[in-house]
Amino acid sequence: MKNHEDIVKTLMGRQGVKTELERIEQEEGQLLDALLKARQDAGLTQADVAKLMGTQAPAVARLERSLATGKHSPSLTTLRRYVKACGKKLELRVR
Repeated sequence: MKNHEDIVKTLMGRQGVKTELERIEQEEGQLLDALLKARQDAGLTQADVAKLMGTQAPAVARLERSLATGKHSPSLTTLRRYVKACGKKLELRVR
């Protein structure tokens, strides 16, 4: 039976998989940078943002960590609430 490492190695060998993964990581990294900058510019901690969002600080930490690790993509609703808590507005573009 293959373990997780074996499966990842197999998938990374397939044409286009590595390129797509790098693209996703870059996009999520840019989103994380923008969110962290918005929070920093607002002078807010994770706990502050959580309170303004009506949630707990660990939820905000998970949100930020999920973008850093690429293990989960937050919903647009969650992103809007986070950005609004930072006094910003979420704008999406399709290129």
